[in-house]
Amino acid sequence: MTDLAELGETIKAALPAVSEASIAFGELTLTVDATRIVEVVRFLRDDPRCRFISPIDVTAVDYPGRANRFDVVWHLLSPALNTRIRLRAEASETTQVPSLIDVFPGVDWFEREAYDLYGVIFTGHPDMRRILTDYGFDGHPLRKDFPLSGFVEVRYDDDEKRVVYEPVRLNQEFRKFDFLSPWEGADYPLPGDEKATDKAGS
Repeated sequence: MTDLAELGETIKAALPAVSEASIAFGELTLTVDATRIVEVVRFLRDDPRCRFISPIDVTAVDYPGRANRFDVVWHLLSPALNTRIRLRAEASETTQVPSLIDVFPGVDWFEREAYDLYGVIFTGHPDMRRILTDYGFDGHPLRKDFPLSGFVEVRYDDDEKRVVYEPVRLNQEFRKFDFLSPWEGADYPLPGDEKATDKAGS
């Protein structure tokens, strides 16, 4: 079995772009400089001590309270070592993260998804457009400051014979719930209780 601590030290010694190596939940995590991610991934793919030849995922985590609000995260697999590695790099809303598409063409849709849902910009990607949300969608829905209701709602208008976009309207007023269990009984009469009383009295 691969010694993750030793592998982390080997990678750190070879790559100045790696600032930290830690182990969590049985996986090695490397903190890298976002602007040098291509250099790091090429090394991990090509070095015979690593051979991380398969990209598993590219995603992000949002920390809106930080100046660099995103952790961009890459997961790679080495079948030769039978282990995975996680790379993380901090990025702001305007940081241009180099695309890995020249190293791993398979990250194409992963990077588009991270752009669509978080707004992470990957430079050098040949088709950096949304992939999951609709045309004209406003915002990035996995950011923590994105409203749960969204900004617009979509419906098919039978009169216009097309899909229309409208600002979100919350048609239902806020309802008050007493959160009482029906088995414990409410402290006020419920509709239908009078029937039970009538039967008990007769």
